[in-house]
Amino acid sequence: MLQRTEGIVLRTTPYGEADLIVTFITSDYGIIKVFAKSPRKLKSRFGSSLEPLTCSRISFWGKEDAPLPRLTQCDITHVYRAIRESLGCFLKVSELIELTLLLVPERDKSRNVFSLLMRTLTVMETGYPEELIMLFYKLKLLEISGFLPRLQSCGRCGGRGDIFHLAHGTVLCENCCTDSTHMSRLSPGVRTFFSTLLKWEISKLHRLKPADKMMRELGVLIDEHAQYVTDKNLRTKSFRVR
Repeated sequence: MLQRTEGIVLRTTPYGEADLIVTFITSDYGIIKVFAKSPRKLKSRFGSSLEPLTCSRISFWGKEDAPLPRLTQCDITHVYRAIRESLGCFLKVSELIELTLLLVPERDKSRNVFSLLMRTLTVMETGYPEELIMLFYKLKLLEISGFLPRLQSCGRCGGRGDIFHLAHGTVLCENCCTDSTHMSRLSPGVRTFFSTLLKWEISKLHRLKPADKMMRELGVLIDEHAQYVTDKNLRTKSFRVR
């Protein structure tokens, strides 16, 4: 069965002497892995279409539930060249991709992560503030995948609370708090910034001017929450260039 869709290359893994297993995020099938025959040969018909962060119209052959269908065609529609040519920016995007692969199951068609990633890459190419874009993407990804932390009210009674408990993924009020491990008190304004960022349009992020302290606080909280949810340390974070 021949299937066609639009996809962005997230990762490639060498297979044998000249083959590749390519991980795409696609508009119709979610995250998929496909087998590419001989793309590492000098005269490969795939050319540069399997480079990371390349968006293409792809065709692949295999049964609907085949774990590794064969890639038959890959026609480039856009290359995020500016991101690939900046080491710092590329590593930041790699962190977002690694988190995406941890949070989103393969072949999950219900998650609109393809659109989120494409819009994120597009604005990053134009020179938007990278740290703010990264925080926005992480929040939206957590929301889409069902792991968004609750910061607006106590996760048990709905009352007011300002102490975030990592193990519960929510703020708790003093009455509902049963332990004091892995908790942090939120400073004024962080919850408002959190809610504002979730409702903001990514194309207008440059209009937001959050205080550096607020950015760091929410960024650390979200990173710790994501690490707790995935039970993984992001390898790409250790290579970040500031």
